[in-house]
Order: sequence, then structure tokens, then C-alpha cells
Amino acid sequence: MENGAETGVISIYITFPAGFAVEDLIASLLDEKLIACANLLPEITSLYMWEGRMERDRETVAILKTSADRAEALTARIRAAHPYEVPCIVAWPVIGGFTPYLEWVKTQTQA
Repeated sequence: MENGAETGVISIYITFPAGFAVEDLIASLLDEKLIACANLLPEITSLYMWEGRMERDRETVAILKTSADRAEALTARIRAAHPYEVPCIVAWPVIGGFTPYLEWVKTQTQA
């Protein structure tokens, strides 16, 4: 098990509107080696404030795994494809994990 602040792997959390072709985008990101894998959590309910009003929407969550050095390119690619004006795209470092898995993520995302 690798521990510490620097594994070289990050997870990126994104929300998409229900009905958006998330799987098509994920397939492209895999082909482009921007991610190693993705978890999709369909049909969540999101409540948030937007332009002074409370909104309630059905969304899909994507949790993407990638290497830290691909994060900037991945974020730009998602932003270009995302339909929201201000999409939720947040990243957090993976500070530990099963070393063979972490190495697999880095290998899968080598440009």
C-alpha cells in the first residue's frame, strides 16, 4: 500500500445533466489516454443555488481516475465538451492506495 501526499494519481469528480451522453465522452477520454477508468453514478438529485434561485436537477456523476500530469489536459477536454456554463469539475489527490492499481492508472494514461 502506497501512502503519503504524492502518488501521482488524482480523482476528478464531475456532474453532468441527466441525458447527456456521458458514456460517449468517457469512451473518448479512454481512447485519448486522458483517463484510466471512470465510475458513473446515474440519476442523482442535485440541489443548488443558481442566479438567485434554488434549482433541483437530475444529474449523473462521473469519477475519473488519471495521473496528475494529465489533469490539465483532461480538465480542458471536459470543459470543451460539457454543456453547463459553470460545470462542477473538481480534483483531489490520491494520497494512498494499492500500489499495483496506482501504477496501472499511471501506465494507462501515459501520452
